[in-house]
Amino acid sequence: MASAYSKDLLLTMYRKMYLLRRFEERAGQQYTLGKIAGFCHLYIGQEAVAVGCNEAIRPDDYMLSAYRDHGQPLARGSDAGMIMAELFGRGSGYSKGKGGSMHIFDIEHHFYGGYGIVGGQIPLAAGMAFAARYRNEDRVTVCFFGDAAANQGAFHETFNMAQKWKLPVIYICENNRYGMGTAIARTSAVPEIHKRASAYGMRGEAVDGMDVLKMYEAVKDAAEYCRAGKGPVLMEANTYRFRGHSMADPANYRTKQEVEDERKNDPIPKLREFAMKQGFNLSDADFEAIEEEEKRAVDAAVKFADESPEPSVEELWRDTIVEPGEEDVRPRERVLGVKVTNWPKYPSGQELKVTWDLEPRAEAEQADKKAGLSR
Repeated sequence: MASAYSKDLLLTMYRKMYLLRRFEERAGQQYTLGKIAGFCHLYIGQEAVAVGCNEAIRPDDYMLSAYRDHGQPLARGSDAGMIMAELFGRGSGYSKGKGGSMHIFDIEHHFYGGYGIVGGQIPLAAGMAFAARYRNEDRVTVCFFGDAAANQGAFHETFNMAQKWKLPVIYICENNRYGMGTAIARTSAVPEIHKRASAYGMRGEAVDGMDVLKMYEAVKDAAEYCRAGKGPVLMEANTYRFRGHSMADPANYRTKQEVEDERKNDPIPKLREFAMKQGFNLSDADFEAIEEEEKRAVDAAVKFADESPEPSVEELWRDTIVEPGEEDVRPRERVLGVKVTNWPKYPSGQELKVTWDLEPRAEAEQADKKAGLSR
């Protein structure tokens, strides 16, 4: 029986997940060596969420994340060396070393930032989805956030607005079960976060975030739903981080046995095993070759970051405002000398008009009657 997935897709997913894993392992190592300062939140264990999602959407769809944000831009195709340099606080990083670990930003690949304020990206994603609809685009916005952010007020305010305006946005809660260090069931009256969508008449569903193919299928379907104008989706990706909340977290709120048990569900070997059963004549040597390539790529990224210069003192006063007519700085052109030809361009919006009723009176009156609020 033919596989439902192509060989290229399976190998691409494996390659990207392995890249994410190796990158984060080396980032953790460099943090302990004092090369990375501040906070550093690793994505180890959650790779299937970012990779499955990315392969299911288009390269020009928008993406935002929280402060555990190294994995998503790597999955999008961002340069590993420039991300590592950003973690090192070096001038060759995507934000010239001024963003650091929690604020990766890559416009070229439509990754619009990691955000350090818990839940701060949730309303921003609604704004980007509104902009896409306002411009009559068919782009989808994907917004990642953690389980602890689901108790923020902005979560509820935004969902009400997103559903009211049928915005094309997929909210993916990466539920790794512990927030910062407390089990979600101890802090939430309804720990199944996807169920909260029902309060707004919004589509909500849970998916196995430790299975890259299940993530791929779920996000692919959700993206089609959004592009069809049916409104937003709340997806709860049930996953597990194998390391602490951050590099400063000893994770003593869970047992070693629990972590070892969860490691048996590691998404990377799970995909490898699946792919080898699909009739593509793949061998261990094929996957080992991929692993060696990605190890070398990450080694090169660390070397690049280590040899990159620190930003000058004058950089403190740059990039704080944009002057009228000032062109965008294209990071890979600035750092690597690569000619970027697909830099995003957007209409100003001044020549556009809203093409749908923002406050549909007829629908509101029908809703009132259905709720028994009017006669």
